[in-house]
Amino acid sequence: MTVPLIVAIDGPAGSGKSSIARAVARAKSFAFLDTGAAYRALTWFALESGLDLTDPDLTDASILDLLPNWEYVISTDPDVELVTVGGVDVTLAIREPGISAHVSRIARIPAVRTHVNDLFRAIMFAVEQPGVVAEGRDITTVVAPDAPVRILLTASEEVRIARRAGQLAPAAAASAADLVARDRADAQVVDFLTAADGVTTVDSTELDFDETVAAVVAVVDAGIHS
Repeated sequence: MTVPLIVAIDGPAGSGKSSIARAVARAKSFAFLDTGAAYRALTWFALESGLDLTDPDLTDASILDLLPNWEYVISTDPDVELVTVGGVDVTLAIREPGISAHVSRIARIPAVRTHVNDLFRAIMFAVEQPGVVAEGRDITTVVAPDAPVRILLTASEEVRIARRAGQLAPAAAASAADLVARDRADAQVVDFLTAADGVTTVDSTELDFDETVAAVVAVVDAGIHS
């Protein structure tokens, strides 16, 4: 069995991880894995299961009890955005603000991260393409620390806020607060602002989308031929 080449991309909120990683996967004819979708899908499942994620008395155990029945499937085709839970298409639902507001409650549970990380590894090694571009929190350090290509994609906070505002218009007024809040919450779980040893930093502050894709592809190509 041929093991696919894994390209791991991490970075802060608003750095463009998903869109850049998807474009790189297309450019290289690789599979694509959006790891953040899993946490969103589990958040959706928790809410659909009747859990009140704002309840301060809600135990982690109550969330962990959901995992055996959480039937999660995600497309790894970079041209197909599809996420299902128990056969239900939740591709759009998991991007709703109501999910974003609660996902950190799910993602900060260590046992959830362990379970989901194992799932990510199984998905990556099962792809049929010669490689897979996987993006998300701690992908370069915990999920795939031995990946041949590991990249920290970043940009200045001002640029990330501006890009996020453009994506979320007309709700741009809240984009800065949302981005900063997500960074703060996620930073309690994993360091995604500092490149670990062996991780290449790509700073897109001064780059447009196509230039950033080209910069990441260059890192991938260098890793393939090293």
